[in-house]
Amino acid sequence: MSAMVAVNGVTKAYKGHTVLRDLDLEVGAGEKVAIIGPSGSGKTTILRVIMTLERPDGGTIVVDGEQLWHEERDGQLVPAREQHLRRVRSKIGMVFQQFNLFPHMTASDNVTEALRSVARMPREAAEERGRELLEMVGLADRAGHYPWQLSGGQQQRVGIARAIALRPKVLLFDEVTSALDPELVGEVLGVIRDLATHTETTMLIVTHEMRFARDVADRVLMFDQGQIVEEGPPEQLFTEPRSDRTKKFLHAVFEAG
Repeated sequence: MSAMVAVNGVTKAYKGHTVLRDLDLEVGAGEKVAIIGPSGSGKTTILRVIMTLERPDGGTIVVDGEQLWHEERDGQLVPAREQHLRRVRSKIGMVFQQFNLFPHMTASDNVTEALRSVARMPREAAEERGRELLEMVGLADRAGHYPWQLSGGQQQRVGIARAIALRPKVLLFDEVTSALDPELVGEVLGVIRDLATHTETTMLIVTHEMRFARDVADRVLMFDQGQIVEEGPPEQLFTEPRSDRTKKFLHAVFEAG
């Protein structure tokens, strides 16, 4: 399986506190990877670095065969210009923990904004694509609603529709159910499960929903202190973890309920 995302020696620190430590990570084309671990272990940070929301302090990231934060010039790897960064970033979509919808836009406009402004799609074609996407996430009847008129679960499903609008090759999910009331979690996980089952999109899913990770992931990564301390197929990692740190973490999670 060829790598769709290759993270090599990536480091990141905030105010002297190291969040990612010389991190290496490869995700194959079409692979669904769940990332678990305690708070502060670097899970969200690696997604934000791949999404170009945070600049790494060191290392390289390759997406679909192209350098993300760097480009080759005169045979040298140099910091990427904004044009290069934008082009490679267009291959990546992200669904955020806090929805991040534009409050002054309807569900339809939130989904179609990038189609019009980034893909330069004519309004009529963009609206048609938007209708298809909202139908895909079960919200065809909410196209004209504003975020404040939608439940948290509905807002998050609009966020998913928006993230897949440009047909990205890589989808990033950052604990997308953690801000939801418990009864709304299932509807969002159901949409992600359908995407994982029926598309070839590469997915990195940061989650604290262990049963969901077990169901949808091809591989699970256990993060701790900015490094991967264990990885493996869900069945192996959840039933026979090798690392003491993984055992302790999973015990705490399952004890909590």
